[in-house]
Amino acid sequence: VMPRHAYAGSLSLAGDEASRGRFTMLTVDVADTDQVLATLAGADLLWLESPTNPMLEVADLLTIISAAKAAGVTVVVDNTFNTPLVCRPLELGADVVLHSVTKYLAGHSDVVLGALVTSNTELRSRLLRHRTLHGAIAGPFEVWLALRGLRTLALRVERSQTNALYLAHKLRLDPALTRVRFPGLPDDPGHQRAADQLNGFGSIISIELADVAAAEALVAAVRVWLPATSLGGVESLIERRRRQSGEPVTVPEALVRLSVGIENPEDLWADLEQALAPLRPAERSTR
Repeated sequence: VMPRHAYAGSLSLAGDEASRGRFTMLTVDVADTDQVLATLAGADLLWLESPTNPMLEVADLLTIISAAKAAGVTVVVDNTFNTPLVCRPLELGADVVLHSVTKYLAGHSDVVLGALVTSNTELRSRLLRHRTLHGAIAGPFEVWLALRGLRTLALRVERSQTNALYLAHKLRLDPALTRVRFPGLPDDPGHQRAADQLNGFGSIISIELADVAAAEALVAAVRVWLPATSLGGVESLIERRRRQSGEPVTVPEALVRLSVGIENPEDLWADLEQALAPLRPAERSTR
């Protein structure tokens, strides 16, 4: 059981394995707790993201994980967006926590690395045996880069979250946008859950524009923001997600994901503002 919206690589890999008959794959709206709970009977593994990538849906982690454990379902939580500073799924009962260390943990967009964390001794042994047999072992230099990044993780997360909240409040008032998705906004559907369960609201914002042309124009017009696929680094990145072939079709075509970095927030807003100005309804009608 996986979220219908999640990291496209996770969904694509799982879908490929399912097509080979390795398992049956079901996708759910993780924000709909009843829908998730209804899939647990007979399930072997529940894969969670919260907030989801890139729709930023927030799951009731405590309720869902508790129900999964009661049903004997193994729970894996991709905690890349949150980092351990914002959420600790093992403390909520999850069996395995996954991190793309490439993102916030390393934090400088210069390493490709992943990590699985578990407090289950038997499961750790199985994972370690698989890693040993298949040879997916991190190189010393990559580990050094990740450890270097971890030393500033708390400072980077604090700054990027502060920047994201500032920008989200600015963006929600901009007439060029049809929707702003960010759990830190009081009117966001996931706001209360995030406030109750997380130690912060993260630094990913998803915005929706009128159409694909407007979304592409925004990405092309920015100068401080970098058009790129990754996230979680010191620099702010921007991308129209549906340009990726593996992105679920339920992600709006004109959705643009912002990974907010640690730059001066006024500089970040000034850049977005100048790029959005020609896309506002009044300006578009006079061009």
